[in-house]
Amino acid sequence: MTTPVVVPTRDEIRRAQMRGLGALCEREVVRVLRLWTQTVAPQVISAVLFIVVFGMALGGRIRTIGGIPYTEFIIPGLVLMGVATAAFANNASSLYQARSEGFIEDPVSSPMSSTQLALGYTAGGVVRGILIAVGTLVAARFFVPVGIAHPVVLVVALVAAACAFAALGTVIGLYSRGWELQSFTGTLVLQPLVFLGGVFYSVSDLAEPWHGLTRADPILYMVEAVRYAMHGTSPLSPWLSMGVTVAAAVAMLAWSWVLFVRGVGLRT
Repeated sequence: MTTPVVVPTRDEIRRAQMRGLGALCEREVVRVLRLWTQTVAPQVISAVLFIVVFGMALGGRIRTIGGIPYTEFIIPGLVLMGVATAAFANNASSLYQARSEGFIEDPVSSPMSSTQLALGYTAGGVVRGILIAVGTLVAARFFVPVGIAHPVVLVVALVAAACAFAALGTVIGLYSRGWELQSFTGTLVLQPLVFLGGVFYSVSDLAEPWHGLTRADPILYMVEAVRYAMHGTSPLSPWLSMGVTVAAAVAMLAWSWVLFVRGVGLRT
């Protein structure tokens, strides 16, 4: 006698997909929380050092920018810098490690869809970025006043930025054949764009051609979106800043989703 083939129903497949998505999100998030001394603390300490050092070195010379004390002016940029670098590094290393050690085959061979795989791997980078943002804001309050003029805008801007850079890390992690691509992207592409994105200065103070070049940096708009949310003012239109930030998140998430659909880097 032949054993009858049991075909799972749509509801059973959907439940299996959701359990898989939950397990993948949990693994990525727990990885961040368990190694918090490596994934969260160093970035928060670095941001505090920037506040202290720049406050002491430049606070006496650059007292205010746009009516905002300099040490307060740089905090939004430092928050965004921590979110960007951490979310990117988290997903780039997580995806490449999963590929190189072979355990990416488990989620790939599960019933999860490409969308669920993309969301599951994005979760760790987003959580890490948000934890660093919150930690930086809390630590900064011990040194300078930290106000939030528009809390909802701040949450949307930080989550969108974290999604954008986590998805970029996913893309690099899927394309990487070694650690070189991650190092190149993080050190020679991402870091310069962050530092040239108005973290420590106002774009309105720049002369041409630097003003135009800085306006071409998408990270500038993310920084200014966070700056507007915290200080209530920005040299750029908050609608433009938020639009670029959300558009970057959508574009990066779509790129990472397309790679999962095509199976890029999933079977090595």
